[in-house]
Amino acid sequence: MAIIEGWLPASRENWETLMWWWKLYPLIGSMQWFMSWYGMGKTSVESKLNLPGRFAWFTMEVPGFMTLLYTMSNLPAEHGITDLPWQNKVLASLFVMHYVYRAIFFPFLQPSMSPIHVSIWANAIAFQVANGIAIGSWLAAYGPTSQAEWAAQGFTTARFALGLVTFYVGLVGNYFSDEELREIRRSELRRQEKLRDQGKTVDKHYEVPQNGLFKYMLFPHYFMEWIEWTGYWIAGGLAFTPARCFLLNEFFAMLPRAVSGGKWYKEKFGEEKIKGKYVIIPGVY
Repeated sequence: MAIIEGWLPASRENWETLMWWWKLYPLIGSMQWFMSWYGMGKTSVESKLNLPGRFAWFTMEVPGFMTLLYTMSNLPAEHGITDLPWQNKVLASLFVMHYVYRAIFFPFLQPSMSPIHVSIWANAIAFQVANGIAIGSWLAAYGPTSQAEWAAQGFTTARFALGLVTFYVGLVGNYFSDEELREIRRSELRRQEKLRDQGKTVDKHYEVPQNGLFKYMLFPHYFMEWIEWTGYWIAGGLAFTPARCFLLNEFFAMLPRAVSGGKWYKEKFGEEKIKGKYVIIPGVY
C-alpha cells in the first residue's frame, strides 16, 4: 500500500526525477562555504527554534532507513519481483546497520547533546527520506533484480568483498572516533559535577581529542564515514548510482563543516595545539 502515491514507494518515473535532482545536491551542500552559522554541535546557539539534541537527532536520522525498509518491502511486488538477489539484501542490510547505530544508538550513547535548530532538523529529514527512496528503489526494483542482471553489470565476488571490507573499516573507525569524543564529554561532565559539588562556577570546557585517529586529524569520524560509503559504492559497482550520489552528497555537505571546524579549533586552542594534525583528509588537508 502506498503512503504517498507514486513516491512511497516511488514509481520509476518519479525515482528517475529524484535521481536527476539528487545529483545536484552538492550545490546545496556547497552553500555552507558562504555561511558561518550551523545550528548544531559546537556551533549550536540559543534559539526559540531549537529542539532537544537527542530527540532531534533520533527523529531526523530514523526516516532514512525506515524509508528504505518500506520501499524494499513494497516496491518489488509492484513489479512482479518475488525474491531479490542476495546482493540487494546484503546492501540493504549494511545501510540499515549503519543507521541503527547512527539514528538509534548514537544519540542515547552521547553523554550530552547540544540543541539542534529546527531548520537543520527539517533539512536532515528531507535528506534522509530522499536518500532512502533513491537507494531503496534501486535495490528493490530499479537496479539489478536477478543474478543475470548483476552479472551484466560486471559483478564479481572479489569486488563485493573489497567493498564490504572497506565499509566495515569505515564503520568501525567511525564508531571508535565517536567513542573518543564521548569519553571527552564524560570526563567534562565529571569535571563539572566536581566543581558544582565544591560550589564553584561551571564554565563550558573544550579540548582537542588526542587518541586513536585523532592523533593525525581533527575530523576522523567524518573521514571514516566517507570510507564507509565508498566501500558501499564499491560493493554495488559503478552502476550503483544512488550510492555514488550519497557519497558525493555527504562529501560536499561535510567538507565545509570540517573546514569551519578546523578554523574553530585553531581559534580556540591556537596553531601550536593542533600542529601536525590534518583537518579531514590525511596527507592532503
